[in-house]
Amino acid sequence: MTHEQQPAQASAAPEEATLCRPCQELALAEAVAKAEYDWSRATDCRVLLKRHREWGECVAGRSA
Repeated sequence: MTHEQQPAQASAAPEEATLCRPCQELALAEAVAKAEYDWSRATDCRVLLKRHREWGECVAGRSA
């Protein structure tokens, strides 16, 4: 009897699939900061990303 294992699939969150350019840049900057163990800069990126989305600057997911 064999048991087939399904490969783990990395599924992107819906909001990540349609990020606008500033969102992508902030997400990348956060990832770089984390890789460099710069927790303060990573936090700054998350705050800026949240502000960007809440203040209506984000165009991701909007109809053209």
